[in-house]
Amino acid sequence: MRSNLAPLLLVLLLAGCGGAAAPSAVTSPPAQRFSGLEVADPPKAPSFALHDAAGNRVALSPQRGRLVLVTFLYTHCPDVCPLIAEHLNQALRALGRDRRDVRVLAISVDPKRDSAAAVRAYARTHRLLPQFRYLIGRERQLAPVWKAYHVAVNPGDLDSVDHTAYTVLIDARGRERVIYDSKVRPRDVVHDVRRLLAEADA
Repeated sequence: MRSNLAPLLLVLLLAGCGGAAAPSAVTSPPAQRFSGLEVADPPKAPSFALHDAAGNRVALSPQRGRLVLVTFLYTHCPDVCPLIAEHLNQALRALGRDRRDVRVLAISVDPKRDSAAAVRAYARTHRLLPQFRYLIGRERQLAPVWKAYHVAVNPGDLDSVDHTAYTVLIDARGRERVIYDSKVRPRDVVHDVRRLLAEADA
């Protein structure tokens, strides 16, 4: 099933996000339940375990029971990444008390420059909430996660890293349910998160 998602994700590049047509694995039915692109027959999200800037190990599997937004960023990005981070952080703020059941896990695509110090500075600059975790590591640690999530990473010049820019919303059972492109909007995330929270409580 994950291979069916690859055509969508590989075209959600920084230079052209948002204009892609959804493949058969992603549906936008007339009575659309989600603001993002709903994944048909949602697969289990690939597991991973990385570290945050404080050296704490953060794994996906222990998040079971929570909703998790997984995205891919780098701290020196001049345009798209800061917007994604800001919008996901705004969504967490808008969720209020519901954010205790939600996590954002941002995975670095720039292992050379995304140091612990750079990530701490980034978190301060963007006032990232505690539920927003920025995960880093060496390329040999990060590359398997990129591959598992169909993220293409192409280091560019000194100021940029071209990479697939998308966010996936994982439900409380660990399944990929909704995909957002680089234009992810806080209100869409809030809508979809609350829908999945209600689904889990039903």
